[in-house]
Amino acid sequence: MSKRFALLSVFVFASLVFVGWGLSQSGPSTQWGIHDMNRPLPPVVDPGPAGPPAPAPSDAVVLFDGKDLSKWADSKGNPARWKVENGYFEVVARTGSLLTKQGFGDCQLHVEWAAPAEVKGESQERGNSGVYIMGLYEVQVLDSYNNRTYADGSAAAIYGQYPPLVNASRKPGEWQTYDIVFHRPVFGQDKNLVSPVRMTVFHNGVLVQDNVVLSGPTENKKRPSYAYHPDALPISLQDHGNPVRYRNIWIRELKEAK
Repeated sequence: MSKRFALLSVFVFASLVFVGWGLSQSGPSTQWGIHDMNRPLPPVVDPGPAGPPAPAPSDAVVLFDGKDLSKWADSKGNPARWKVENGYFEVVARTGSLLTKQGFGDCQLHVEWAAPAEVKGESQERGNSGVYIMGLYEVQVLDSYNNRTYADGSAAAIYGQYPPLVNASRKPGEWQTYDIVFHRPVFGQDKNLVSPVRMTVFHNGVLVQDNVVLSGPTENKKRPSYAYHPDALPISLQDHGNPVRYRNIWIRELKEAK
């Protein structure tokens, strides 16, 4: 290989890496304000009927096995007070959100949930909860079946940042699944951000978030920037006052790419 050709090859490779990196850094749309009701809603798709609980892989940490909440605590570290019965647990209003006792970073997370079969309320007051990875980055839980709300707050939205690509919700009372691939933010020795959060989400087996890049933690009324935090933090499930049910929760810790 000639020296000139070698230098050209290095230049082309570096250019491709730079372009790929640039594409991967795209963030939430700035065309729409947070929770803009004029933002188009995702198209509806039928994900098919619910199946039996998905078995956990052999290398997974089972966070709920249908029996007890021993892997969880409330926000103050006290025993979890949500109701456990018939292989699921249910939000008990005003008892607080739940947090795993163990912290996690890069992971594959499987969660099964069901909105209340009896429909009460509308928009954000209907089957509302949330899955917070690291306690900071929320995938919205909501009854989005024939329920109009703001696009970036519908089921499987990265709350306040990304609406789902499609609305793959099942009817109220039916079991639904989230399969989430999460790559944590990386901070340098100076505690400044090196690379942001990336998330991929499947809702009932349908791709709804495709390796999206988060602008920071998810919040209700603003888009906060990243602030340094540990490499591993608890998973949290939100008490929003609605009796949402959860079952068959497991997580696989992913080996971080260098």
